[in-house]
Amino acid sequence: MRKIWIAFAGMSVTLSGISLAQQPATPPAPPPAPPCTENCLSKEVQTNYARVKDYIVKSADKMPAENYSFKPTPEIRSFARVLNHVTEAQVRICGTIDGAKVDAFTVPPETADKATIVAALNASFAECDKAYAGTTDANMTEVFTAGPFKRSRLGLLWGNVAHDNEQYAELATYMRLKGQVPPSSEK
Repeated sequence: MRKIWIAFAGMSVTLSGISLAQQPATPPAPPPAPPCTENCLSKEVQTNYARVKDYIVKSADKMPAENYSFKPTPEIRSFARVLNHVTEAQVRICGTIDGAKVDAFTVPPETADKATIVAALNASFAECDKAYAGTTDANMTEVFTAGPFKRSRLGLLWGNVAHDNEQYAELATYMRLKGQVPPSSEK
């Protein structure tokens, strides 16, 4: 009987070893992504700009005109002022890249009507559209003087994307406080 148990145990170990050998210890790694070979960094910043532009433009359109003067507290900016701030920053950043005269742009007062504020915002996006569209991996290290600083084209454009994202976060908060669903949260 003992010989049968020993034979049975030996077969069990052998069979379990065979079944374990047939199963890989870890799943195979996915194949590597193909290397980006052309305009990778410029496309990345352009894609991120397009996304935040869409959110800001939709926010400006969606917020009712009567809420453009809304301030969550008296000490902070109104919804209109946040949009005007986006306009001002984009005119400076993208205008620097495009060689446009900043004086040529008029930022309306925050008390202007919705149509006037949105028109100025759209004009600033049109300026940025040119700056982003004209950016390639070959020219992204071009240096510009922006105020007292020297910045690369790519640095300026990523700075604009970051700034626009910060301002969109404020706009989204204002929209939520007014019972609106921000564009980035729409289904």
